[in-house]
Amino acid sequence: MRTSRTLSTSFLALMALVVMAMTALGADPGLPYPANSEVSDQKAGSILFYNYYTSSATSQTTENTRINITNTNAYYAANVHLFFVADSCAVADAYLCLTANQTASFLMSDFDPGFKGYIVALATDQGGWPVAFNFLIGDEYFKTATGHSANLAAESFAAQFEGQMPVFSGESSLAVVNFNGQVDGYNRAPATLAADNIPSRVDGNDTRLILNRVGGNLAIGPSSIGSLFGLLYNDAENAVSFSITGGCQKNFSINNTEPRTIPRFETFVPSGRSGWMKLYSTTGNAALLGSMINFNPNAGSQSNAFNGGSNLHKLSLVPSTSLTIPVFPPSCR
Repeated sequence: MRTSRTLSTSFLALMALVVMAMTALGADPGLPYPANSEVSDQKAGSILFYNYYTSSATSQTTENTRINITNTNAYYAANVHLFFVADSCAVADAYLCLTANQTASFLMSDFDPGFKGYIVALATDQGGWPVAFNFLIGDEYFKTATGHSANLAAESFAAQFEGQMPVFSGESSLAVVNFNGQVDGYNRAPATLAADNIPSRVDGNDTRLILNRVGGNLAIGPSSIGSLFGLLYNDAENAVSFSITGGCQKNFSINNTEPRTIPRFETFVPSGRSGWMKLYSTTGNAALLGSMINFNPNAGSQSNAFNGGSNLHKLSLVPSTSLTIPVFPPSCR
């Protein structure tokens, strides 16, 4: 009994050290970033969403995306299951294995040429089951044939549990990932998104909005965006409403026909002015992520013309949503 108790105590002490190494970077100053802080593109996590990728199968110099992902843990390697979700809702996947402190970059023209969509990157164990590994960060650079380009940070969800995700079954080929802010899941996902500054199209600006649905089953197909309700405001504090619909991803230029508003966008936001908008599901329970990217061909010659993009702001959260993923071992073990 004494030997058993001693071994048990030693094992618990070892596990405590492992947990400490997995939950904090002792060499970094300051307090650890709290895992219960909601989804953000400014923190590390166990699941990353890259809001947009594109590449041309024939003109990679004008349309391409470079994906970057980093394991910030100084002691442990990471298995990362990548899901490439096309705007047609078709899903392809691959594994990426990162050693401690490793960063990796790859071009989408090498991985998924000719497709557009978004990417989900999920930390797993050696069997492919989701694990808590709140040390992944990432970003992307993309350029399109229309001139739009941006550097966007990956949206990060931190695990709220330690070790393997609960409800483990060694025989299960599917795992249900819950974005519920509870001890069996990850941070909650946004319900209402906002684009904080939309410049006038009359001044040569072409602002594209990219929206993604968080949810569904990546083994057979993710959920669709469905119907969204929106409010567009100009800088005179006037508001008009609109509605749009989308599939797995919605990608459109803000103009006089989409979203359809009365008065039309170019009249509502005239030359020299700006506006902002917010959007949410008509059902109120669809989780969304998104980005906005502006292109102005006069950026090199006019002081008030700019190019670039950012992720959309999160104004409210969905209490709970889920994403089902296939489970199988990494090929790079």
